[in-house]
Amino acid sequence: MHLYRRFRDAALCIVLLALPFFVLRANLKDPSRTNAFDRVILEASAPIQYGTTQFAQGVSAVLQEYVYLVDVKRDNDRLKSENARLLEDNNRLGISATENRRLRRLLQLRDELRGNLLSAQVIGKEVSPYFRVTRVVLDRGERDHVRAGMPVLTADGLVGQIRRTYSKYADVLLTADKTSAIDVVVQRNGARGMLKGTGAEENYICQLEQLSRDDDVQPGDVVVTSGLGQRFPAAILVGEIKEVTKREFGLYQEATVMPAVHFSRLEEVLILTAGSRAAGITDQAAQAER
Repeated sequence: MHLYRRFRDAALCIVLLALPFFVLRANLKDPSRTNAFDRVILEASAPIQYGTTQFAQGVSAVLQEYVYLVDVKRDNDRLKSENARLLEDNNRLGISATENRRLRRLLQLRDELRGNLLSAQVIGKEVSPYFRVTRVVLDRGERDHVRAGMPVLTADGLVGQIRRTYSKYADVLLTADKTSAIDVVVQRNGARGMLKGTGAEENYICQLEQLSRDDDVQPGDVVVTSGLGQRFPAAILVGEIKEVTKREFGLYQEATVMPAVHFSRLEEVLILTAGSRAAGITDQAAQAER
């Protein structure tokens, strides 16, 4: 039995070693010179060769697909990184463009107003629980000859006035503050009243009081400074009337005014230190008062 196993194993090894030789020989042989044995070998090996070929093609396709996906992922990662960089550059350019426009408008305002104007940077904001700005701090103070009562402006309109100064900083009393009171006129017809802040924590609404009951005041009317009292320059935009309240009795009517300045967006402002406050009012405001 042991000898039979040795003979069987040797014969099997010989067949397995010889089979590829005969298969290769039959495939490489000129078809016109093949014999019966070669044809048997070819017919027997054809299914095996076909299966092997299909398997190899399948493996090759999987590998190619894998390599392709790896390349696609690498390209996608590169494009995402480049897109993120371009978006960041675009955002920086947008911020720079917005800042340039804002500064150009401030320079234009400086040229239009008579008097001494001092530029200042907003370095601090105090907000209410409703995220409304209630106090603004500037980087100008006593050392820059800034004094309480000086008007604070932007290209959008009147911000308010200096409340107090300390060292090299100053607090601004906003037009929406409950202690703020400004003499104003309605630009359309010169109706005069006193603009007072409400100090509301949830909005920036102001009240226009002491309006004569006979004055034609409507929502959408623009409110500007009157220039009286020489505290603020004349014809500086203050806000827009949103609602008018005329009671059944009384000498006056009231209006709700939305300030023109977005206090939460303040970055740079101008402080009017001298000149325009005492220069009188514009012709437009003068005609309105008449």
